[in-house]
Amino acid sequence: MVRSFRKDKKDKALPKQIKSSTLKKNNLTLWFIPIFLVFLSGCLIASTQRTSDLAQWYQHWITAAVGIIFSNMLARLPLRRYKSFLVPIYLSTVLSLIAVRFIGVSALGSQRWLNLGGLNIQPSEVAKLVVILLLAAVLEDHPVERPRDLIRPLIVISIPWALVFLQPDLGTSLVFGAILITMLYWAGMKIEWVVILFSGLITSILSATYAMGLVFWIPLIAFLVYRSVPFRKWSVVSIIFFQISIYFTTPWIWQYGLKPYQRDRLLLFMDPSKDPLGGGYHLLQSTVGIGSGGLFGTGLLQGELTKLRFIPEQHTDFIFSALGEETGFLGTLIVVLGFFLLIFQLLKVARRARTDYESLVVIGIGAMIMFQVVVNIFMTVGLGPVTGIPLPFMSYGRTALMVNFAAIGLCLSVARQSSLTSENL
Repeated sequence: MVRSFRKDKKDKALPKQIKSSTLKKNNLTLWFIPIFLVFLSGCLIASTQRTSDLAQWYQHWITAAVGIIFSNMLARLPLRRYKSFLVPIYLSTVLSLIAVRFIGVSALGSQRWLNLGGLNIQPSEVAKLVVILLLAAVLEDHPVERPRDLIRPLIVISIPWALVFLQPDLGTSLVFGAILITMLYWAGMKIEWVVILFSGLITSILSATYAMGLVFWIPLIAFLVYRSVPFRKWSVVSIIFFQISIYFTTPWIWQYGLKPYQRDRLLLFMDPSKDPLGGGYHLLQSTVGIGSGGLFGTGLLQGELTKLRFIPEQHTDFIFSALGEETGFLGTLIVVLGFFLLIFQLLKVARRARTDYESLVVIGIGAMIMFQVVVNIFMTVGLGPVTGIPLPFMSYGRTALMVNFAAIGLCLSVARQSSLTSENL
């Protein structure tokens, strides 16, 4: 069962008219914010390409229009109708990720796309949504009450995660981790287990940056295992051995598990000035562009750095820098608040969902969007490494935009079913 705070018990005391009106307003918010972001980003994409022969802004809007129609179709169907098709869809998605390894289209050092009928499709974007749907079904039928209950959700997510990581696509592989940890917590898993499950990542980071921190970190994890996991002695010995193994294997993973450009990205965000014309160029130009916008910005289609195309990939991963230059601090604040309001509404939909499955799907989608927003914005302002994670609804990318609208459609389906239930109370 999902956590007790999923259901808003006060809703039962509210008059039917008030509940129905509130739910309809939430639905309008879920429609309005993505449409507003797409319209604004279309203008920004046009600005980034106004001195080139490219004109992808109208393709962005056309894709959004198709996405809105598709989203509206999904919103009218209950989520339970998809459950019987989840395993075939999941297997098809895995096969598409495997196909990328052999017949995929390469760009910027990564092989991530399949060319279908002249269109480049990115299966890893679709995989995120498919994993959320199947993971929600697994957690509803098999809640995590014992450590061995983690096997099923880990298998569901590990296969697409590994295939995406090998493309290589470090950014998207991190999104899978954010989805998993959020959905496990929402499904009722102990917070100690969440920390233990992802402790290896912290151990790896400490091993590479501050090894002395492991003197305190490993005993802390051992203590959490001792107080929350069965077979305490064996579990403590196993987790200590696991953490020490990570310490010794981290240098090997750093050297052979990551591409050279990935290592550069992780290092240079700490000090981009070490390579201002190479790996640090994106970060330096992005922060300059955002800072040059000041309070009110230069105006849409008026940004000089954007016009001169100083920032690479500005219409995709670095669209937020164009936003900062042309709309200023106020524009970026409005967009950030818009994303916050969108996540807040998704959280409300998840709490009011009729079933655990619906609630888990919505919270997984919320985690996917929120993680991408935070990582992308942190990347563009210099607070994080360049990961290649797009900004939802704003970065140019047809597959990502369609997937995001499909995700909103699924959330609207849950909200609609909740509304119908409230009207029948």
